[in-house]
Amino acid sequence: MNVFLTGATGYIGSRVLLALIQAGHSVTALVRDPSRVRAETARLVTGDMRDRDLVRGLAAEADAVIATAAPGDATSAAADNDFVEAVLAGLRPGATLVRTGGIWVYGSGDAITEESPLSPPAIVAWREEIDRRALTSPGIRSLLVEPGVVYGDGAGIPAMVFGGAQLGDPAALQLIGPGTQHWATVHVDDLAELYVATLTHGSTGDRFLGVGGDSPSVASLADVASRRLGLDGRVVAEDPADTVARLGAFGEALLMDQQASGEKARQTLDWKPSRPTLLEVFAAGEYDPS
Repeated sequence: MNVFLTGATGYIGSRVLLALIQAGHSVTALVRDPSRVRAETARLVTGDMRDRDLVRGLAAEADAVIATAAPGDATSAAADNDFVEAVLAGLRPGATLVRTGGIWVYGSGDAITEESPLSPPAIVAWREEIDRRALTSPGIRSLLVEPGVVYGDGAGIPAMVFGGAQLGDPAALQLIGPGTQHWATVHVDDLAELYVATLTHGSTGDRFLGVGGDSPSVASLADVASRRLGLDGRVVAEDPADTVARLGAFGEALLMDQQASGEKARQTLDWKPSRPTLLEVFAAGEYDPS
């Protein structure tokens, strides 16, 4: 299949690119810096996801579009809206669009599924309308992958646990919030395989939670991080108000208590996440400061 991919130099998209090529697909990657692409067999097009004419033209050439790029700032809503409009204008009837959402749109919950009601924090409240419009667009097969907290290679949100302040005497590692909240997690390589499985086996309108089934508490993560940092497991909670004051809307999202199994993707797509859990990765030293 000829796939048009965005975000091929990013944390998730770079792994999706490799997984697509390994699965035998041909890939056209829209990138701002071709030198950062690790796959020599991809066709690289230099440009930006905000360039409507370029995006529409590349979508028209493709059998499928997989979108993993996002500015990650205040322009994200406008950029995603413009991108979706351009892709929908370019795709041929029967072509496929796989977009990236996120589990945060469901708010807190101890058994989140794709059928859970949406309750997004402010940082992702803009997603709902664009997701709905894309998933219900007539004439194409449109799907949504909703990753949890992505980890692997010492990168992503989990690295923040090791970056907490060391407070008191003896020093203790400061938690992100109270630590009682859980994060639904997924290894970046398992997630990349989910995108390929969604492309191959998903049905129009499907949404799939990209979570590996492990939802550790922030306190359990910080305990391991504290030991890796030589602090003997000592941690200290942070008042949620201080977390929000420090991190803003991002902090509000990190305070949500989310647990999910990702069972739908396993059952529907035969997706088999197999990488070590985040706690195992922490214990193995993958996130230790260099």
